[in-house]
Amino acid sequence: MGRQNPFDGLAEFLAIAKRQSIRKAALDLEVTPGAISQALRKLERRLGTPLFHRTTRRISLTEAGETLLAEIAPAAQVIEASLSVASDASNEPSGTLKLLVERLAVPFVIEPILPGFCAAWPNVKVDLTVSNRHHDFVAGGYDAGILIGPYIAQDMIAVRLSPHFHWAVFGSPDYFRKHGRPMVPADLAKHNCIRFRRPEKGDIYRWEFLEDGQNVSIEPNGPVTVNDGELMQRLAARGQGLIYSSTYHASQRVAAGQLEPVLLDYSPGTDGMFLYFTKAAQSQPKLRAFIDACSELRRSLTD
Repeated sequence: MGRQNPFDGLAEFLAIAKRQSIRKAALDLEVTPGAISQALRKLERRLGTPLFHRTTRRISLTEAGETLLAEIAPAAQVIEASLSVASDASNEPSGTLKLLVERLAVPFVIEPILPGFCAAWPNVKVDLTVSNRHHDFVAGGYDAGILIGPYIAQDMIAVRLSPHFHWAVFGSPDYFRKHGRPMVPADLAKHNCIRFRRPEKGDIYRWEFLEDGQNVSIEPNGPVTVNDGELMQRLAARGQGLIYSSTYHASQRVAAGQLEPVLLDYSPGTDGMFLYFTKAAQSQPKLRAFIDACSELRRSLTD
């Protein structure tokens, strides 16, 4: 025979003592009255003494029952309080939130959100990896990622972070004064273009357009190639050449008058920046808190 569990029957004993009724104790513990009676009988046999006086109308503690209750009731209260604390802790955001973030999302999502998020949830540590390589999201143990919509795997849950945006060519007002504006994608052959080498693949990013219902892909020509989107925009704002970017990511420099979009009529379509995560991860309190922070940012952009 296996070793007797010393806690067997104690929950039933406490419920009966509290309610002074086997039927009411059964309701509290969500079992049958028969199960309560059987557990009590086993406990009494193990202790070698009756714990309750029973009549057809009433049940009350024996002297042994009173002694047992006085001994275990305080411990039961401590256990109940400890379980309550553990339950509250499981609902309180804590632990490490591991994020895999598209480089372009840093100034538009991470920088606005992170200070307030860390202040609101001091028990959450944030582990950020900034990369455009998201194929190892699951293997890397990330809780969530931020990426442009079309690149997100279909089995992920995605929450929109940005307004809809278009892809276009941008240049500085000074560049356009000196070199003119391209009117159709083919005009780009006559312009200095700042080429972007994708860090995750090492290839030159091709500029995509929609012309007469057909997708057009152009490899830009120019003397300068970079692998950093922020540097690319800085050079364009200084008149170094034209760049291909989204209206979302260039919005701050457009608002400041440093860049102007062209060829918007040839934009291949709209995109968006999304927070994504697995279905299993969405119940984590730390991730739910971050989703709420992202939603607040999204609402502030649309107000």
